[in-house]
Amino acid sequence: MEYRRLGKSGLQLSELSLGSWLTFGKQIENDIAEELMHIAYDQGVNFFDNAEIYANGESEIVMGEILKKANWSRDSYVVSSKVFFGIQGLVDSKPTQKGLSRKHVTEACHQALKRLQVEYLDLFFCHRPDKETPIEETVWAMHNLITQGKILYWGTSEWSAQEIMEAHMVARQYNLIPPTMEQPQYNMLHRDKFEVEFDQLYKNVGMGTTIWSPLASGVLSGKYNGGAKPTDTRLGIEGLEWLKDKTITSENLARIDQLNELAQGLNLSMPVFAIAWCLKNPNVSTVMLGASKTSQLVENFSAIEAKSKLTPTVMEEIEKILNNTPIRPNF
Repeated sequence: MEYRRLGKSGLQLSELSLGSWLTFGKQIENDIAEELMHIAYDQGVNFFDNAEIYANGESEIVMGEILKKANWSRDSYVVSSKVFFGIQGLVDSKPTQKGLSRKHVTEACHQALKRLQVEYLDLFFCHRPDKETPIEETVWAMHNLITQGKILYWGTSEWSAQEIMEAHMVARQYNLIPPTMEQPQYNMLHRDKFEVEFDQLYKNVGMGTTIWSPLASGVLSGKYNGGAKPTDTRLGIEGLEWLKDKTITSENLARIDQLNELAQGLNLSMPVFAIAWCLKNPNVSTVMLGASKTSQLVENFSAIEAKSKLTPTVMEEIEKILNNTPIRPNF
């Protein structure tokens, strides 16, 4: 395993990490989740990602039980949570149970600590921007949680570059701790925001990134090509029809056919090929894997060595096939 600094911070994360969205507490059994975490940890993974909304809190409960049972040294791993959506489906849900107000940010942190059975969160993300809460209030809330020792670093997820810079400006104005990282989607089919919109943030504020969906929710694995319609995948989960319709297009499938031929020529599977491509970007601090089977996770770790096969010539071939190189502004 290789490790990368989380932006300009001193925290080093394994370049491959394990996420729990749609898997822990929902798509897979708890014993499989435990096996996945042990395999990851034994391979050198030191970052495990979670959120209050994942399986409506159950994902954090499952992960917390696994961490307690494993009894790994607390200084050997990083665990995260996210705040914004709250626990959906609550009977008689109140407006104070979601968003980024000081109250919900504080309550969500305490609840995550309890579910994960840890004394502090290493990373705490604002899962989405909150148009109803002044950014000053959210920055102050995160700053206070850090000074209280309840979180170590705070960041954002799926925020715009402008919103992230506003948070930095507030932090600078009031001498507060600014966000350290962003958790965006990034893969061969979803590039513009990461490569263009965020470009100045890497340079100006040293933003770290914990990217999700390196396989575009499984589409880049090639399992949907050739007219295949697998049912045991995350895009088959009820409620994700919007994501399925957006990613499984004839144009994307045609690209993946060509990419798969290129990957086979390098003796790489399509998933490993796609993950290695993400790792080639130096602005990626860690690629979060979302395996639902142990065999998938083990295979994905091959991406670390596969990076060396993606030479400049191969990367140029990939660009030609994708034909989606983001357009950069002329300034």
